[in-house]
Amino acid sequence: MTEQLKEMGGRLAGLRQIMDYTSATFAKALGVSDAELAAYERGERDFSFSFLYNAAELLGVDVVELISGQSPRLNTLSLVRNGEGLSVERNKSYIYKHLAFTFRNKLAEPFLVTVEPKGGESPAPHSHEGQEFNYLLSGRMAFHIDEIVHELNPGDSIYFDSSKPHAVHALDESPATFIALVMGHENH
Repeated sequence: MTEQLKEMGGRLAGLRQIMDYTSATFAKALGVSDAELAAYERGERDFSFSFLYNAAELLGVDVVELISGQSPRLNTLSLVRNGEGLSVERNKSYIYKHLAFTFRNKLAEPFLVTVEPKGGESPAPHSHEGQEFNYLLSGRMAFHIDEIVHELNPGDSIYFDSSKPHAVHALDESPATFIALVMGHENH
C-alpha cells in the first residue's frame, strides 16, 4: 500500500459521502462488493483505471481529482515535458503518467504507461465505458480482450471498445511502454 493509494482512498470516501452515496449503493453502482469498496477507501487495494474512471463519473469529478486532489485548471493547452506528467503509483508492475492532468473538461485521458514483466502471471482484465487507443512505443506486449490475445510490437496500435474486459502484459523480460488514450466516458 502506497501513501498515494491511501490519499486516493480518502478522497474517494470523502467525495462519496459528499454526494450522499451509501457505501452499499456506491459499491453496487461500481460493480464491486462492499468489502472491496472499503479496501479501496482505506487505500489497501490497488485502483484499476477502470474503477477510477467509473468512480469519477459517478461522483461528477475529473479522474485527476481522485488521483491528486487537484482540479484541472487550464482549458487552452496542457504542456507536459519529457519525463514529467502526473505519476500514478499503483503497483510495481505498472507506471502511469497522466499527460494532460492540468487540462479541464478533457474529451480523452492520455497516459504514458510502462508495464514491467510479471514472469508469466496472468493479468487481471478490467473494463470501463468508452473506447481506448493504445500505441506501443517500446518493448513487446500482449493485449487481451475477451478471449483473444494480440501480440504488439513497437509501432503497432490497437483501438478497442473498452467496455469489453481487457488487459495487457509485457512479453519477453523487458518493459513495454505505450501511449493509452481513453475516451468516450464523460469527463469533467
